[in-house]
Amino acid sequence: MTETGVIHGRFQVLHHDHLEYLLAGNARCRHLVVGITNPDPILTRDDAMDPQRSLPAENPLTYFERYTMIRSTLVEAGLPVSDFSVVPFPINLPELYKYYVPMQATFFLTIYDQWGRRKLEQFQALGLKTEVLWSKPSQKKGLSGSEVRRRMASGEAWEHLVPASVQDLMNLWKIPERLRKLSTT
Repeated sequence: MTETGVIHGRFQVLHHDHLEYLLAGNARCRHLVVGITNPDPILTRDDAMDPQRSLPAENPLTYFERYTMIRSTLVEAGLPVSDFSVVPFPINLPELYKYYVPMQATFFLTIYDQWGRRKLEQFQALGLKTEVLWSKPSQKKGLSGSEVRRRMASGEAWEHLVPASVQDLMNLWKIPERLRKLSTT
């Protein structure tokens, strides 16, 4: 078990597979740092490996909303607040990592496609200690935030795809309505 682990994602919207990923990282370290990628438009960059992930419509939740959602989900899952931190993580700006995360930590990631392989190569090129939690072909990925957002925007059932605390926050913040408005503009 490593002292500190760093895990990252957009979490637009956090679903059950995200929670599995977060808990897998947490099980391998004493303190988990959760990096929220694309934290704001200034720290978001296009990437040819996955150009969709930088689009505003793919990033409807604010950093603070995602921070709150991750924190409440991890507490709901039984993690003490002292066992994790949630920070911005500008994934496409590696020169800024040192300002947000401990560089001596183990960087956990999963691989489903070229985007995942590119991140692993980027982390290794920086000399970061990495651990791949799992690698699967894209067709075995499971849930995606895009599917949860699509269901919300179209009025389909989505609640069963997310932890209870996420469902409560999405309704409180009227995220399905926000997504419907975004899909019509």
